[in-house]
This record gives sequence, C-alpha cells and structure tokens, in this order.
Amino acid sequence: MATTRGAGSKRSQEAAETRENILDVAMREFADKGLAGARIDEIAEKTNSSKRMIYYYFGGKDELYRAVLERAYERIRRQEQAAQFETLEPVEALRAIVGHNFDYHFEHPEFVRLVMNENVHHGEHIAQVAGIKGRNQSVIAQLGAILDKGVAKGVFRPGIDPVDLHTTISALSFYNVSNRHTFLHNFGIDFADPAYRAKRREQIVQAVLGWVQAR
Repeated sequence: MATTRGAGSKRSQEAAETRENILDVAMREFADKGLAGARIDEIAEKTNSSKRMIYYYFGGKDELYRAVLERAYERIRRQEQAAQFETLEPVEALRAIVGHNFDYHFEHPEFVRLVMNENVHHGEHIAQVAGIKGRNQSVIAQLGAILDKGVAKGVFRPGIDPVDLHTTISALSFYNVSNRHTFLHNFGIDFADPAYRAKRREQIVQAVLGWVQAR
C-alpha cells in the first residue's frame, strides 16, 4: 500500500514539474512572439514533454496562453502578499511596495511583454481567466490598509483611492521596461543602466510619497 501511495505521489510530482516546464517555456515564447506568433510545435520542442502532453494538460494554444497569463499575475500578487507590506509603518510600507513593484517589472520583463500583448488583444483572454479579477484585489486591499494606517497616523492625506494609487505605481514602473529601447534610441538613456535604474527607482518612490503624504 505504501508503495502504491509513493508511486502516486511521484507521478503527481512529475506531472506538476512537466506542467511548470511547459508554462515556463510558453511564457518566454508568448512574451517574445505574442499569441499569434508563438507555435505549439516550437514550445513542445523546447520542453521536456511533447505536443500531445501540452494538449493533454491545457487543451490548446489559447488555453495555454491564458494559463500563462494567470500564473504571471498570480506570481506578482503572491510576492506582494508574502511580503506583508501593510504591517510596516505607513511611509516605510509605501516606499517598500513601490520599490518592490519597480524591481519586479525590471526583473520580469516577460511579464511586461505579456501584459502589452494582452492589451493588443483588448484583454480578451484575461477576461476568460476565472477569478482573476478577485485575485488581483489583494494588492488593492493591501494599499488600502497602508493608506488607512497612514491617514490615522496623520502622515497621509485622506481621500486617496487605492486603485488610483496602484495605477500610478504600476504605470511608473511599467514604462521603464516597456519603453526602454525606444527611450534609449531617442534620448541615449538606458533605463537598465544600474546607476540610472537606482536613480529612477528613487524618483518614483519620491513622486508617489509626495502625492500621498499630508501637507
């Protein structure tokens, strides 16, 4: 009996690893080539599985793409929740969450490209991911808790909508990755240069704090 359970556990682990390997490769392919340009055959060639296994686990290319999108958003939300920024003092918490968002975008450019690609599709596929809207509410709740604590302590001004705050943080972080190459060619500044990246990170932190802090 123990042998049977052990074998079942091993098969489950292998299945999970195969699924994650497919998602890892598919994320890179979709980020680089978009939904239209990515090919199941090429994804299969670069994984430890086969085209048949991809269809077995996900059903088809659109379903695989949606699974990639879902995992991409889950990863950033999971990191935010694990960090528990809302337990810090308000100014420190906001500084930390802005810095984390900025760093996450730089360290995961494939996330930026996936989001850009999905906007080309007018959000058609992410709208079909069950529960995605609810799961993304975690960052709004976290920012809301930080804002409430800051207002109660007199360090943040009242009336800031956490959705507006999230929009500002995301937009300022996203641009440095999405527009890196065009900005470099137009102005000769590489956002990925370590010194400029550190400077830009602090500018964004200060811009957000300056908007939120009590006068």
